[in-house]
Amino acid sequence: MFSLYKKEVQSYFLSPFAYVVSALFLMVFSLFFINGISDMNSNVLKFSFSNIFYNNFFYFIFMIPLLTMRTFAEERKSHTETLWLSAPISIAQVVIAKYLAVVTVFLLMLVLTLFFPLVAWWHGSVIVPSMLCGYLGFFLWGLVCIAIGMMMSALTDNPILAAVLGEGAMIVVIFLDNFTKTALVQSMPAVAKVFEWFSTEQRFGVFSQGLFSLSDLVFFLSLSAVVLVWTVIIIEKRRWSRG
Repeated sequence: MFSLYKKEVQSYFLSPFAYVVSALFLMVFSLFFINGISDMNSNVLKFSFSNIFYNNFFYFIFMIPLLTMRTFAEERKSHTETLWLSAPISIAQVVIAKYLAVVTVFLLMLVLTLFFPLVAWWHGSVIVPSMLCGYLGFFLWGLVCIAIGMMMSALTDNPILAAVLGEGAMIVVIFLDNFTKTALVQSMPAVAKVFEWFSTEQRFGVFSQGLFSLSDLVFFLSLSAVVLVWTVIIIEKRRWSRG
């Protein structure tokens, strides 16, 4: 499994995808960072990351599918998936290896943003607990989006379609909270409670405010695991249908 993980990580950095997505992410992050500083009335900069992470929450859905769209769709299109389908490792190990490879790229992108709190610390003060919670919440939310993007990639042999499906699924997940607040859903308290429980935006909002929640941590990890299990089932079903 480690060999496949290593191969997947190398494939990202041997192609322009990882560099392009990282550059876009840093550009958006930089714009919100600069905008946050310019809006301050005080000469002392107190950096909490709350607004930056929350705003990136909505823009990042257009970047994650670029990383995940090729995980399965590209290999299915080029008929190279038979190499790991016939390899002496399980489908679950293949999915986990590919998932960890994308997570590694995502984590490196977050590491690059550590430059910004260093700048803030140099010129003012950094609220460390708030910053760490913001990073943790954004990372956990990214884990869910990566899992969703990979599942969409497993459904098709067209990488572009996989990216479109991934973005569509992430938009639905993000705006589930807004749908829950509609009069129709609110008229059914039991249904509204279920939708609220699955609201990722509300749970991410807790972390973006600099608060740590163990229940929300478990929720994001559990949801990521469930989506990965669905991905394994999709691939297993396709393999058995081939005979």
